[in-house]
Amino acid sequence: MKKNLLAAALFGCIGATAHAQSSVVLYGLIDAGISYVNHSGTATTQAHSLTKFDDGVSQGSRWGLRGSEDLGGGLKAIFVLENGFNVGNGQLRQGSREFGRQAFVGITKDGIGAFTLGRQYAFSTDFLSAYSTGGQTVGGNYAYHINDVDGLMSARIDNSIKFTSANFAGLTFGALYGFSNQAGAFGGSPTGGSRTYSFGVNYANGPIGVGAAYTDIRYPNSTSAGYPTPTTIANASFEGFQELRSFGVGGRYLIGPATLWALYTNTRYVPAAGAAAQFDAYDIGGKYAFTPALTGALGYTYMNLGNGSDSIKGHWNQINASVDYALSKRTDVYVLGIYQIASGHSGAQALQAAIGSNTRAYFDTSGTDADNQLAFRVGIRHRF
Repeated sequence: MKKNLLAAALFGCIGATAHAQSSVVLYGLIDAGISYVNHSGTATTQAHSLTKFDDGVSQGSRWGLRGSEDLGGGLKAIFVLENGFNVGNGQLRQGSREFGRQAFVGITKDGIGAFTLGRQYAFSTDFLSAYSTGGQTVGGNYAYHINDVDGLMSARIDNSIKFTSANFAGLTFGALYGFSNQAGAFGGSPTGGSRTYSFGVNYANGPIGVGAAYTDIRYPNSTSAGYPTPTTIANASFEGFQELRSFGVGGRYLIGPATLWALYTNTRYVPAAGAAAQFDAYDIGGKYAFTPALTGALGYTYMNLGNGSDSIKGHWNQINASVDYALSKRTDVYVLGIYQIASGHSGAQALQAAIGSNTRAYFDTSGTDADNQLAFRVGIRHRF
C-alpha cells in the first residue's frame, strides 16, 4: 500500500513538472456592432447611405492557440496559430485561410530573442501600429490609413523567417525576410511569388515610446503574393507596380491619465520605369482616461498622394473621435465617429473619400463623386 502511494506521489510530481514545462493557451477577441456611413457605392452606380452590421472594426475578431515548451537553459520552443473570422456570418477572413492572421513556430532564448518561421507580421505592423490613432483607440480599422497601404493594420508575410530581439531595458529590434518560393525567382517575379524584407526598432520605457520600421515588398501584385497589397488608394489605381516600399517613425508620451501620439509614414509604389507614386500619412492624437473605465479620444490624420507630376495629386483630411467604456477587464462598449474630406485627382477623375478599408465612398465617372464621407459606429468588444 505504501509503495502504491509512493508511486502515485512520484508520478504526480513528474506530471506536474511536465505540465509546468509545456503550456498551450486558447485566446481570442470578438468585435461586433452597427455602423452607418453616408456615402456608399452600389452596383446600380448610385450613392446611398448605409446602415449595417459590421464586425472586426475596433480589432479583428479572432481565436488562437499560443504554446511554449521549456527546453532548459532559458531556451523555449514556441508557436502561434491564429484564425480570423467574421462573427456576423461565421466565415473565415484573410482569404479563407484556416490560420490567416498568424501561423508560426520557432525558438526563443532568454536575453537574446526569438527566431520564428511561418506567416508573420512585418515590423510596420509590430512597431508602428501602436503610434497611430487606429492602434491607440477603438477607431481601429476605420481610423487606419486608406486601404492600409502602409501596413499598420495587417502586413502579414507568408513563408517568412523572423528574428525579434529580447527586451533590453525597453529596446527591441528585429528583421524579417519573406521568400518568393518560386524556382528561378528568388527575388520574386510578376507571375510568381513576391519577396519581402522588413526591419524595425522600438524603445518603450516609462512614459516614452518611439519606434521606426521599413518594409519592402517586391512584386506585391504577383499571383501568389504573401501580403495582399492594396492596388488602389481611394480611386487612384496602381496595378502593375513592381515594388512597395514603406517607412515610418512614431512615438507616444504618457502624462498621468493622458496619452499623446504622433506617426509619420511614407509609402512608395515603384514601377519598373518612370516616377514612383508616393503616399504620406501624418497621424496625431490623444486620449484621456476620465475614470478607470471611461476613455475619450480624438485623432487627426492628413494623407497626401502624388507621383511627381500633375497626373496624380490628392489630399485627405480625417478626424477620428471615440468614447470607450470598460464593463470589465475583458469587455467594453464604444462609440466612434469619423469624418473625411478629399481633394485632388487621378488623371481626369476626382479623388474620392474612403474611410479605412471597411467603408468606401461612391465614385461616379460622370463627375458626381463623393469627396467626403461620414461614419458612425456603436460596438462591443470581448476578449477571452
